[in-house]
Amino acid sequence: MIVPSHAEEVAYTDPDRRDFVKSMCVMAAAAVGLPATAADAFAQAVARKRPPVIWLSGQECTGCTESLLRTSHPGLGTLVLDLISLDYHEALSAAAGHQAEEAKRASMEENAGQYVLVIEGAIPTKDGGIYCKIAGQTMVDAVHEAAENAGAIIAIGSCASWGGIPSADPNPTGATGAPGVLQDYTVVTIPGCPANPYNFLGTVLQYATFGTLPALDELGRPVFAYGRTIHEDCPRRAHFDAGRFVETFGDEGHQQGWCLYKMGCKGPETYNNCSTQGFGEVGGAWPVGTGHPCFGCSEYGVAFNKPLFETAEVLRLTPSASFPEIHPEQGPAISPWATGIAGAVGGLAIGGAAMASRQLGQYDPKMEEVKPESGSGSGGGEEA
Repeated sequence: MIVPSHAEEVAYTDPDRRDFVKSMCVMAAAAVGLPATAADAFAQAVARKRPPVIWLSGQECTGCTESLLRTSHPGLGTLVLDLISLDYHEALSAAAGHQAEEAKRASMEENAGQYVLVIEGAIPTKDGGIYCKIAGQTMVDAVHEAAENAGAIIAIGSCASWGGIPSADPNPTGATGAPGVLQDYTVVTIPGCPANPYNFLGTVLQYATFGTLPALDELGRPVFAYGRTIHEDCPRRAHFDAGRFVETFGDEGHQQGWCLYKMGCKGPETYNNCSTQGFGEVGGAWPVGTGHPCFGCSEYGVAFNKPLFETAEVLRLTPSASFPEIHPEQGPAISPWATGIAGAVGGLAIGGAAMASRQLGQYDPKMEEVKPESGSGSGGGEEA
């Protein structure tokens, strides 16, 4: 179990800390496309009981965990101490060996049907799964054991979502994603290499507050984060439309921030919100923001399969989210107000979030029904 330092324990009780948590809930609500007033419900749920999290690691580089460690809004202390209860994590737990395993099973028993199971990394299935063992137990068995009484299951990162790098040809260990192993469960997939922490946090807080999951697409991805391609809302999109392309790294167009499509950018065939939701508070912390083509790390069949120099297929010839569509899609779970907030969340500063939190009223469940398209929780997608 994670053990906070004395300084963190003092900070946890500070009124300013509570205000900060509230502002984090505002940002999390906006990230999942819920109205800002839902942040009140988020904060109240966290105050009652932080959602317990069991985090399993398989074949991975710990990159998704590292992305959580590198965020400052929220920082690791806020995430672990205020927003979730990280009861088991092989890299972050203070305990080790038998003590850590006992803590995991104690949390699973005490919080049966309520804890969130997070799976990071691919799961090897060949030869009985012997290529990844933790405490003498194969990853396959550990995942099945933890999934049995989980309230919600989240596969974070491309490796856990569909196999990622470990599953690339020739895939000697038979690596696959969590949905391939847990075929009888609803698994929320949050692909990315690494995945964006805000997408994870917003999903967990919605489940903890309302007992539901965000609307999911056919691959189990939250629609709020993976409903549009990166290309559709790319800050370089205007250059694409105008026919201004980088021809060679370092040329004049590259220096002026022109479109990277001809350099092999996979944004037109990659569904993710990288172009609108930056990592942490640094909006430019993604490949295109640093002048490099999108690699398509979150998209099955693109990442680790297509060569970088190969041009992408433009899947959706739609306008940027900054402009309304002629016939916009209508969804029961997201209001126009929530959509506007979600579109602006990438540029939301923490000071603005804190101010918004002070203006919130009480969330009324009757105002807007929030139900996932593919169910929530485990064992066939029934509500928790």
